[in-house]
This record gives sequence, structure tokens and C-alpha cells, in this order.
Amino acid sequence: MGSTHEPICRKPSRRECGQCAVWLPAPGRAVSVGSLAPVRRNPAAVAPLIIGHRGAPGYRPEHTLASYDLAARMGADFIEPDLVSTRDHVLVARHENEISGTTDVAAHPEFAGRRATKVIDGNTMAGWFTEDFTLAELKTLRATERLPTVRQASTLYDGRFEIPTFAEVLALRQRLARELHRVIGVYPETKHPTYFRSIGLDLETPLAHQVRAAGLDTVTAPIFIQSFELTNLVDLRQHFGVSSRLVFLTSAGGAPYDLASTGDPTTYADLTTAEGLHSLSGIVHGIGPEKDEIIPRGADGTLAQPTTLVADAHSAGLKVHPYTFRAENTFLSLDYRVGTDPRAHGRVIDEQVRFLRTGIDGLFTDQADIGVIARAEFLSALAAA
Repeated sequence: MGSTHEPICRKPSRRECGQCAVWLPAPGRAVSVGSLAPVRRNPAAVAPLIIGHRGAPGYRPEHTLASYDLAARMGADFIEPDLVSTRDHVLVARHENEISGTTDVAAHPEFAGRRATKVIDGNTMAGWFTEDFTLAELKTLRATERLPTVRQASTLYDGRFEIPTFAEVLALRQRLARELHRVIGVYPETKHPTYFRSIGLDLETPLAHQVRAAGLDTVTAPIFIQSFELTNLVDLRQHFGVSSRLVFLTSAGGAPYDLASTGDPTTYADLTTAEGLHSLSGIVHGIGPEKDEIIPRGADGTLAQPTTLVADAHSAGLKVHPYTFRAENTFLSLDYRVGTDPRAHGRVIDEQVRFLRTGIDGLFTDQADIGVIARAEFLSALAAA
């Protein structure tokens, strides 16, 4: 990445830990799972979790305090901030470090010279990047709707909300818990940790510090820390001593960038086999798969039969929180669409109930209120059975 900083990991190798083989960085950045405290797991929750994916982006611009606030008030159990770094090493909530699609930065002539082209996780991207701005500079920008043609109503709020820091999200979580008289959890995701480590702005150091300062660094605290990169999670456990629950995100295609960037051929598909899941269980408490990994779409565009992923994960002692459930037709399989308008809402409650029947332990949704209703219907049918 054109940096003199040491990369986050080297080529992984497979090492034995007890009865499970765990994917770990090779010598030079050696990680021994045998030196990690065994992963402790909570008893299964009575009800699946409803996770406000980026807050409530079906109704407000994503990753704003207004979006997180609305998700909690709609009944979400957890709110989910994606985390990237500023130039002065402050964690802020953005889906990507490239912010031209979620802020009004292009309308600020004073920042025209900051536009750049970069390679992030092997992909060339052009725009404005959080790591080129101080927090004070980012605070002069305002959030905008990322999907204006799909969620036109949300554009009413363009230009009204700041980019929040992780500290502000944590403070909001605590305030909402007091006001709503229930536990509100937080589910942060580290975005592009290998890249940020390569430019000297590692995400782990400020994340671990703030999680501890908020009193959330225990296995029973209302927090999950998630990442699409495995080495990032191993680092948090071993090098930073984080005790909070960790979740490994997976995709229906591709591979973790931290592994792929070293030439390691291990893919997400490899890591979500029964064997792969057992290896992950020495590191994480759960997985966050793409929902198509649980019920894929058939050749006709409708939902096919469920895979064995949920059962395999549970056999390995892992929770399963799939992403992302959205109400609009454009995001639904053909059998759950209503009408032909891609922006119209389909039979998303029925869709979520079908997924809940597979035994998932929670789900990420852009519309938390719909998730709450789907969960209630699922639990009601379960009780009546």
C-alpha cells in the first residue's frame, strides 16, 4: 500500500489448538491460540436479536446519531456502527472510508484538493477519504442518503446530521438504555483494518481503549465486535486482550483481505465449512454470514432450500447473525416481491420469518421495526406449535 509500516499479518498457517485447527498468522507475527483464554459463550438467548444495521437506514441517512436513535426506539436490541479512522486517529462511523456517497463533501470547495484515487483492499477507488481529514474537518460535513433513488424519503434529512464519532455512539447507547429502560447493545465493525494498519492508523488501539473505557470489555457486556478479516479479530483477542464477544463476517464469495493479500488461498467458503467453523470457534463467538449463505436463491430467483450453515455453526458453538434484511423489492428474492416497483416494500416480514425458522440467533436489518414484528410472529408461532 506504499507504506513503510509492518502489515497486519503474514501468510497464515494452520496450527493445532486442543482438538481444533485454527487459522493463524505464520511466524513473524505468530499467534498461538493455545495462549488465548478459552472462548466463553453465553447461554442461548430466548429471542433472536434484532440488530439495527447502520442504525435505521430505511428511514434516515445511515451511520448518524439520528439513525441509531431511531433504530433503538423501534425496538432494535443492538445498533451497528461501521468504524473508520480520521487523520488524527479518531474512530468515526461511516460504511466506507470513501465518503463522497454518504456526505456533502463534494459541495465543499475548501476540500476540492483532497479528492484522491487510492487502492483499498485491492480495489481502486476515487473520492474523499476519512483518513485525509481531521475530526474537526469531518465535523463540518453533513450526512446524505446513500441510496437516494431507492429511499427518496430519507433524502429529506440530507444535510441535517453530522458524522458521529464512536465515542458519541457509545454515549448515545448509554443514554438510550437509561431512557428506554432496557439494555441497548452496540455492534461495531472494523472496516478495512489491514489498510488502516498499513497507513499507521490501526483501528484496534482506539477501539480496545474505548470499549474498555465504556465498561464493555467483558464476555457478558452488550457488545459484539465484528470484522471481515480474521487476523484483526485474533489481534484484538491476543495482542489487545479484548474479552468482548467477537464475530467473523463472511460473504457468499471471495476471501478475507488479510489472507488474500498475502497469497493465502483460504476463502470465506473454506472458513464456513463444518471444519472451518470448528477452527473459528477457538477465536470468535459467532459468525455474520451473508443471508444467501443460509438460504440461497435458486436459478429462478426465488429462495431455495436452506444450507447446513446454521446447524454447522451451532455444532461448533457459534452464534449466527446474518445480514442484511431490507424491505424494498430490489433487495428481495422474486417470491417475496410485491408489484414491479423496485422501491416498493415486499413481503419482508414473511421473508424474515422464513429465515428465523432456520434457527438463526439474530439478524441485521435496515428497518428495525419490521424485524421486531417478524420476530414476534416467529416466536408466537413457535409457542403455539
